[in-house]
Amino acid sequence: MEQAQILAVQQKRKIPFGFMVGIGLTFVIAIVAKWLSALPFLNIMGQLVIALLIGMVLRSMIVVPESIAVGTNFSSKKLLRFGIILLGMRLNLVDLVHAGPKVLLLAVVVILFTIPVVYGLARLFKVEQRLSILTACGSAICGAAAVVAIAPQLKAKEEETAIAAAVVAILGTIFTLAYTLLYPVLGLSDLGYGVFSGATLHEIAHVIAAAAPGGKAAVDLAVIEKLTRVALLVPVAIVIGIVASRLERKQRRDQGKFEWRSIPIPWFIVGFLAVSGIHSLGIIPTAVADFIVVLAYMLIAMAMAGLGLSVDFGSFRRFGLKSFCAGLIGSILLSLLGFGLIHLLHMA
Repeated sequence: MEQAQILAVQQKRKIPFGFMVGIGLTFVIAIVAKWLSALPFLNIMGQLVIALLIGMVLRSMIVVPESIAVGTNFSSKKLLRFGIILLGMRLNLVDLVHAGPKVLLLAVVVILFTIPVVYGLARLFKVEQRLSILTACGSAICGAAAVVAIAPQLKAKEEETAIAAAVVAILGTIFTLAYTLLYPVLGLSDLGYGVFSGATLHEIAHVIAAAAPGGKAAVDLAVIEKLTRVALLVPVAIVIGIVASRLERKQRRDQGKFEWRSIPIPWFIVGFLAVSGIHSLGIIPTAVADFIVVLAYMLIAMAMAGLGLSVDFGSFRRFGLKSFCAGLIGSILLSLLGFGLIHLLHMA
């Protein structure tokens, strides 16, 4: 009897083969996405967006067995959090301080404007509340990375998360191409154009690609502006967690006293900020920091692949098109706002 129990425990401890296949599948997709992101034009989209789209295309062609889905879900949830933590190595808080108050002010105004505008438009178009918030946060802060970071605060479904990430990714790619074409006629200096790109585009890959015509200095300033928006992901995630918790209690008609400990604290966001702080101390060698950033993007790309594998195009057509329209109008307004603020703050 004891021998049978021991065998049963050992069997439970074994990692299921399907689980490993699922993780391996997301890893392969992330590697392919990394390779594709180095090609002309596709570098505008970046590794994360490409991984998400590959996952969605595969999902449209095959049915992922439940045994393998366990592994892809692990990538889209657990590996995602570790990826976001390590991505903090991309952010140097000292650079943000040196950039000056105008860079921070611009980022704050952009976020405070974009989230309510895109959310309001999405709700006007009858988009579900969680999907509306995710689309708004992705448009305002840092694209797909913001979507997947905010999703746990809302207890969003994987399908909602993937749709929002795809919508924001597609919008960002469209606007990156548009910025590149409009660069000669915008009348901005190279540095002004860099700030404009960093303040209004979605993914870091979009910002780098769009700012490239302005030269290295424009790209550097664009990235600093963009990373300032990324840093604001921390307070935004906490605020959304508080609001979501209160709304949930209201829906349950819970009349009890509000407790701060009931808020779902995004520990991985706190980890992101902690890693940023360590990186800002300058104690991590540049080569090591660069490797950690590459690893972070690989883990997040695996998460994006897992999300893509959970979405079917039927759902995307039903819910994604309305979100896309809201995001499109919101992104146009964001671009106009950013252009005006650049002139108002004498950064053009």
